[in-house]
Amino acid sequence: MAGFLNCVVRYILKGSGIVIKLTIDKYIDSREITRYELSKRTGIRFQIIDNYYKNKVVRYDSDILNRICIALECDISDLIEYKK
Repeated sequence: MAGFLNCVVRYILKGSGIVIKLTIDKYIDSREITRYELSKRTGIRFQIIDNYYKNKVVRYDSDILNRICIALECDISDLIEYKK
């Protein structure tokens, strides 16, 4: 059921013209940090970091985003793009 609701929310957001996208890939690539290094710095499993990197996350975990921001010494706005 949760998967179905996520699809509905994505459809509504897509239909409304609102796009929320993670930009962790661009941020860490520009600073020449690997996903493995970010995983070590944050204590978050590589697979989870990889999903955030590839923008495959449906529900953003505030604790994970906070740990990534602390490790990269950045703001949340550096990692998320919001467009209408």
